[in-house]
Amino acid sequence: MRTKLIPMIALCCLSFSAFATPHIQHWQSASGAQVYFVEDHDLPMLDVAVSFPAGNAYDDANKIGVAGFTHSLLDSGVQGLSEDDIARKMADTGAQLGGSFDTDRASISLRTLSSAAERDAALDILARVLQQPLFPEAVLAREKTSMIAGLKEAETKPEYLSGKAFGKAVFGTHPYGWQEEVSDVEKIQRADLENFYRTHYSAKAAVVALMGDMTRQQAEAIAQQLTANLPQGGAAVLLPQVNRKISASEQRIAHPASQSHILIGAPGIARNDPDYFPLYVGNYILGGGGFVSRLMDEVREKRGMAYSVYSYFMPMQQPGAFQIGLQTKKEQADEALKLVREILATFVEKGVTEKELIAAKQNIIGGFPLRIDSNKKILDYLSVIGFYQLPLTYLDDFTAQVDKVTTKQIRDAFKRRIDPDAMATVIVGAPE
Repeated sequence: MRTKLIPMIALCCLSFSAFATPHIQHWQSASGAQVYFVEDHDLPMLDVAVSFPAGNAYDDANKIGVAGFTHSLLDSGVQGLSEDDIARKMADTGAQLGGSFDTDRASISLRTLSSAAERDAALDILARVLQQPLFPEAVLAREKTSMIAGLKEAETKPEYLSGKAFGKAVFGTHPYGWQEEVSDVEKIQRADLENFYRTHYSAKAAVVALMGDMTRQQAEAIAQQLTANLPQGGAAVLLPQVNRKISASEQRIAHPASQSHILIGAPGIARNDPDYFPLYVGNYILGGGGFVSRLMDEVREKRGMAYSVYSYFMPMQQPGAFQIGLQTKKEQADEALKLVREILATFVEKGVTEKELIAAKQNIIGGFPLRIDSNKKILDYLSVIGFYQLPLTYLDDFTAQVDKVTTKQIRDAFKRRIDPDAMATVIVGAPE
């Protein structure tokens, strides 16, 4: 759980075609948690994830970094067990404890054998990690030292500097644009973690996802076991609204790197936006489809200006970023930037062709089975559906939603959401 995973790849969507979709069951546990369950007895495995609205956007402005430390220290010690004890007991049962953390969500996950002895032992530890964290002072001090060293090293990296400046340029003072500084980490205290845990890790705000070899009755008992003794807070706190319209800006940050790191973007869409599917399919054509995208074709294939160039939407509770990114030689950075802006402007103005749309739909739908080829991947989607309150039929409906997208819908959606003349641009390692 120490590693922070970045979930939610740009407009990461689900799609099914001529194959069965998993049957999702949903209920509210007695504790108040929302539960999403897929029963599957093909493998003797059980996957569980418990998510909370406790990502770094829920930090206080004067306590940036507390959310991340709270999440990463959940398994650092509970009543009667040190972090070493927890790790050893998990290894003895053959179970894996993990987690993910991003701007919106903090999640704790478990993979275990479904046989009673191993399952019960692993679930007992997960329940204690979720409900009895101690946040030991010594572990916090160690992790703070490590984080400070990491931040100091990151400040020398162009990719970190560009992302940090880009977040501030796109989101301003909104929490989506916040980034930990060394001074923030230095002042974090154990009491801050305890307060954050009590406020944001409540049962009523929890989303429990269960996938695998168990019955509905067992799933109900497990969900209740994991959430019954969580803090008795209220439902999730809503984040402040993102300002969708920003003014054009450009930052050029000197750096000795041989290449310029360029980011261009603006606020995009929220996870439940009605334009989600036209923008998803359209962005696949623009820069989300790898070698079949326009950006890759024009910037790399035809002109050799970058090894990789991409675009994506990052839909979150509030509108996340629409971002275009590339790296190029310093001496051609301005030329590459001009080209990318021209491609975006043309795309927004003229939209896509029928040929591009047909190819994109075929690739999206045809490639989807690889996204649900494991219990873990389905578990992740259950968490997303629950956390963002997507319909239970989301998986069933996806293929039809993609197939319904028209060239006009893509053009109209991009015109509504993306203004090429009102974008934030960051260039780290700018031309001298």
